[in-house]
Amino acid sequence: MLNVLMQEMKVSILNRYSLVFLLFVFGFSHAQGTIDENLKKELDGIYKSDQILREYIDSETTDSRKLQILNETGYSKDDLANGKVYMIMNNRDSINLIRIEEIIAKYGYPGKTLVGEPTNEAAWFVIQHSKKIADYFPLIQEAGASNEIPFTKVAMMHDRMLMQEGKEQLYGTQGAGMYILNPTSGKKQFWHYIWPIQNAESVNEMRKEAGFTTTVEENAKRMGIVYKRYSLEEIKQLTIKE
Repeated sequence: MLNVLMQEMKVSILNRYSLVFLLFVFGFSHAQGTIDENLKKELDGIYKSDQILREYIDSETTDSRKLQILNETGYSKDDLANGKVYMIMNNRDSINLIRIEEIIAKYGYPGKTLVGEPTNEAAWFVIQHSKKIADYFPLIQEAGASNEIPFTKVAMMHDRMLMQEGKEQLYGTQGAGMYILNPTSGKKQFWHYIWPIQNAESVNEMRKEAGFTTTVEENAKRMGIVYKRYSLEEIKQLTIKE
C-alpha cells in the first residue's frame, strides 16, 4: 500500500513539473513571437505612404490602378502632373523619415519579430529613399544578419549607399539617370543606365548568392533599361558640363 502511495505521489509531482515546464515554454515562445499590432498598423500606413505615389508613376501601373490611386490619395491628375508628384513624394519621404527615426530610437530596427512580414520592410523603404543611408546601414546589416529583414534588402541598400558615395555598386540593383548630349542631334536628352558595377563579370553569381532570383540584365529590363557595362570614368565623360 505504501509503495502504491509513493508511486502515485511521484507521478503527481512529475505531472506538475511537466505542466509548469509546458506553461513556461508556451509563455516564452508566445512572448518571443508577439507582434506589436499598434506599431505594425502604423508602419503599414507609412509603407503605403512611401509606395503609393511611386506606384502611380511606375510605367507598369495600369490606367485603372492609377485612377484607384487618385481616389485613395485624393489627388487629381493635375496635382501630380509636370513633376509635381516628385515634390509631394519628397515631402512625404521627409515626414516618414522623422517618424521612422523616432521608432528606431525607441525599438531598434522594427523587424519581423516585432511587426511581422512584410511590415518589417517598411522602415527599410523609408531609409532607402533618404539621404541617411550611411547613418543607418550598420543597423540594416545587423537586421539582415539576424534574419529580421531579407538579405536582398541589405544588398540593395549597400548598392545605393555606394552609388551615393560615387563608388561602384556590388549587386547591380541600382539604376541612375542624367542628361547627356545626343551625338546625332547635339541636343540634351535624359538617359537611364545601370550604375557601374564592381567585378561586373561575376555580378550574376553574387546576385544569386545574395538571394536575388533575376540576373542583372533581367533586373535592368524590369526598370526599363537596356543593360550595358560602364566604368565610373565613362560615366563622368558622358556627363554634360554646364
